[in-house]
Amino acid sequence: MSPTGRQAQGSGAYDEVESVLRASRALLGVVARSVAEALESVTLPQFRVLVVLASSGPVPIGILAAKLGSVPSTFSRFLDRMEDAGLVARQPSPDSRREVLIALQPKGAAIVEEATERRRQAIGEILERLDRNERAAILAAMDDFSAAAGEPAPETLLILGL
Repeated sequence: MSPTGRQAQGSGAYDEVESVLRASRALLGVVARSVAEALESVTLPQFRVLVVLASSGPVPIGILAAKLGSVPSTFSRFLDRMEDAGLVARQPSPDSRREVLIALQPKGAAIVEEATERRRQAIGEILERLDRNERAAILAAMDDFSAAAGEPAPETLLILGL
């Protein structure tokens, strides 16, 4: 931002925004490190599929493709590779014989669980570096910030594989 923009915002508001931006970069760093190991065994698009299935359970191919912004015909070939790798499996829908569901397999679930646990552990380690009062202040501020921001739409986070 230009100095003029800073002056227009007011120094205090600019400093507040910069503080939150620094914290967001720190959290994104935690996210990136937590997912990095998973991306050694799967691609980011594959990880995104695993995250959707981990949070929603078995999903029809068409709905899964739509959630990920993909075309069902090419998405099916993409799923073939994931199925061959033991990450997902096709299964018949209990509601319709014509519908096929994509279900997360234990190998795929483990990749998501491990990334989530790495993130949880990293955040825990950061919080442990703070004294009790600092930790309480940070947690209260994070709760307030989260409430003010609102829960992001799942599609928004899916870009990052979250």
